[in-house]
Amino acid sequence: MRKLFLLPALLIATIAMSQEKVDMEMMQKIREEGLNRSKVMDIAFYLTDVNGPRLSNSPGYTRAANWAKSELTKWGLANAALEPWGEFGKGWELKKSYIAMTAPYYKPMIAYPKSWTKGSSGLKSAEVLLIDAKDSVAMAAYKGKLKGKVLLPLRNDTLLPTFKADALRYSDEELEKMANAEPPAPRNAQGQPGRRPGFPANSAASVLAQMKKMAEEEGAVAILSVSPRGHDGTLFVSGGGAYTADAPENFLDIMLTIEDYLSMCRLTKAGIPVKMDVDVQTAFDSKDTKGYNVVAEIKGTDPKLKDEIVMLGGHLDSWHSATGATDNAAGCAVMMEAVRILKTLGVKPRRTIRIALWGGEEQGLRGSRAYVANHFMDPATKEKKAEYDKFSSYFNIDNGTGKIRGIYLQGNAKVKDIFTQWLQPFHDLGAKTVTISNTGGTDHQAFDGIGLPGFQFIQDPIEYDTRTHHTNMDSYDHLIAADLQQISTIVAAFVYNAAMRDEKLPRKDQ
Repeated sequence: MRKLFLLPALLIATIAMSQEKVDMEMMQKIREEGLNRSKVMDIAFYLTDVNGPRLSNSPGYTRAANWAKSELTKWGLANAALEPWGEFGKGWELKKSYIAMTAPYYKPMIAYPKSWTKGSSGLKSAEVLLIDAKDSVAMAAYKGKLKGKVLLPLRNDTLLPTFKADALRYSDEELEKMANAEPPAPRNAQGQPGRRPGFPANSAASVLAQMKKMAEEEGAVAILSVSPRGHDGTLFVSGGGAYTADAPENFLDIMLTIEDYLSMCRLTKAGIPVKMDVDVQTAFDSKDTKGYNVVAEIKGTDPKLKDEIVMLGGHLDSWHSATGATDNAAGCAVMMEAVRILKTLGVKPRRTIRIALWGGEEQGLRGSRAYVANHFMDPATKEKKAEYDKFSSYFNIDNGTGKIRGIYLQGNAKVKDIFTQWLQPFHDLGAKTVTISNTGGTDHQAFDGIGLPGFQFIQDPIEYDTRTHHTNMDSYDHLIAADLQQISTIVAAFVYNAAMRDEKLPRKDQ
């Protein structure tokens, strides 16, 4: 039996009497379409299972981007395109990966090479060499011993059991604390990339760089890595080095589960010979080193407002050890579903609604930063572009599969009352918290960093940080359909409200 999600009459009357205009009939239509006839899981299926991992500038990213462009066009959006945003770097693809321990006994391993690393040049059967080096002097003592070896940097960790649930929702107390937060302190160059300092001498990173250089020079097979955050077969795996067009291919660096890694440390430390089979094939591609975002529009219809812009988006790229479901096919699927809802309902927005699915987010918000610099303002020169003054707002989703519980204001107190009223029709769906606080780490910062209204919604964490974010577990099966339907519905409502109100959303004081 189809469920109907109706708005209480008292709530309708309350909003109708408030200052902010909210079209309650349209809110009801959006709820009906978004909660009863959702396509969000179909979209997520194609972005994940069908198109696979979406590492920036990889064949998987290109497949997914072209599929999204095609779907947006089918739904009737205008100007759907893969828009180049600037230079990214080399493409990379994992073609084959077989990694196993063969002595003192055979054991298949959960392991993934890091991205932008080269392969093993065929099957290699190699001894594992334990490396106990905390500084450059200790590392230098291994000179001449690395040829044909798999290098295992020593760890003496003990894996401790966890007594907390992986998946969580925000409690009422936590949400109330967010709602009562104090305004954040002003920040300079907010949301803009900083310079990365060099590695301090004898830091773990500098010793690893020395190890990789020696391994390359002497002909080692691979280096093994581990993330202490991972357990129970979960790998946190990302990049293995530079990917710029002129960068050399990075030495093969393989991420293991902490359980397998610590086992081999114990064996080798005890003097028991350990051997591995390594057969890794990777492919680099420098034919097109540009980065691309997917963009499309529902054109505005008001003669005075149609050139103004309301944006929504999330990042399309992912890492390569899974299909990037919660990071961030979920965000892209709900944004695509939000515009599908509005097109299905025949909405004629006063302002233009523009969706963007970003590339290069995992490498430092590169797609959204470049887009902002190209369309709105170059943060380096402070030069305003033609669309800067026509911009209303940007809404982002990139915190996993958890449903919306409210929204971060990014310190913009001027929109607090507006968003509070926009959320009222969705209190029964668990979304009511408005916090003055900032949140970071994703593409809304590119807008907020140049003074444009850019917002990320508060989402239940579920198991994002504990199990799926940048891991081999980030697959379709970790998505929660009901939560994604709720997100799509609320985002569609926010975008509609922003596109229809008389004024653009107010900006923070400059």
